[in-house]
Amino acid sequence: MLNSILIFLIKVYIHTPFYNALVNQNVKKALDLRWYSQYGKWFNWDNPIDLNEKIVWLEGCSETSTWTRLADKYRVRRYVEEKGYPDFLPKLYGVWDSVEDIDFEMLPDRFVIKCNHDCHSTIVVKDKSITDIKSIKRKIKKCLNTKFGYSNCEPHYTKIKPRVMAEELIENSLPDISSSIVDYKIWCFGGKPYSIMILHNRNHKSIQLDVYDINWIRHPEYCIYNEDFMDGNGEIPKPSSFEKMLEVSSRLSEGFPEVRVDFYDVNGKVYFGEMTFTSGAGRMPYYTPAYLKEMGGKVRLS
Repeated sequence: MLNSILIFLIKVYIHTPFYNALVNQNVKKALDLRWYSQYGKWFNWDNPIDLNEKIVWLEGCSETSTWTRLADKYRVRRYVEEKGYPDFLPKLYGVWDSVEDIDFEMLPDRFVIKCNHDCHSTIVVKDKSITDIKSIKRKIKKCLNTKFGYSNCEPHYTKIKPRVMAEELIENSLPDISSSIVDYKIWCFGGKPYSIMILHNRNHKSIQLDVYDINWIRHPEYCIYNEDFMDGNGEIPKPSSFEKMLEVSSRLSEGFPEVRVDFYDVNGKVYFGEMTFTSGAGRMPYYTPAYLKEMGGKVRLS
């Protein structure tokens, strides 16, 4: 009973400005509270084992200024260029500090607009002529003003300067398989690709999830499926650009204990998506404990 009460009180606290201040001042304590609110126990800073635990440890105990730069969807583009892969970046139509600065007239008929500092602001525009521009402005303005990174205790996101950017709309080249573009998320440990999380058939309620190893062997036994993450049924064929994805993810992940590098494939052409250092905020529910432990064993902590 006392534990349940404590969990309830912590869940209330982490949505207050006081918790935001704690994230800024004592990230380890803030992470501890966030961990307790979900698992009913304090985080083990002395012996993290699985992938979730090691992500949290790295967030609390390592230098993360580079994470801030590379989690920024705008600034990471320069990093990809520096690594020698500018051709894998979607076309950038513009970047602005506020919605009032956006010139929608100069944008093409089809584009994607999103903030650079968060995970949920992306808006796909397939026909500008029938799009509610005022609605887009309202949503983006709200996202720009949202202090992303505090409630889940991901302080490297809180340090990103919020901007809005418009990019090329990457087309779904597998409409017979997925209603949304297929997202290839490659887990890399110490610069070495290890496995691929594939998300497809995204909608507002659920996502289909598959896990493949780097030999393109499917492993549904590594997943925990539920109403949010549904069995992908192994419908995704190996993309012709897969070896190139592995090459690029290896180069981009050099020097990092762990990072997830995301890609899209359109008829054999690779597009870079983003780099994520705290997947699921270090509390991923869609992998089995055994697989989280297996991947955690690949993460070397300094």
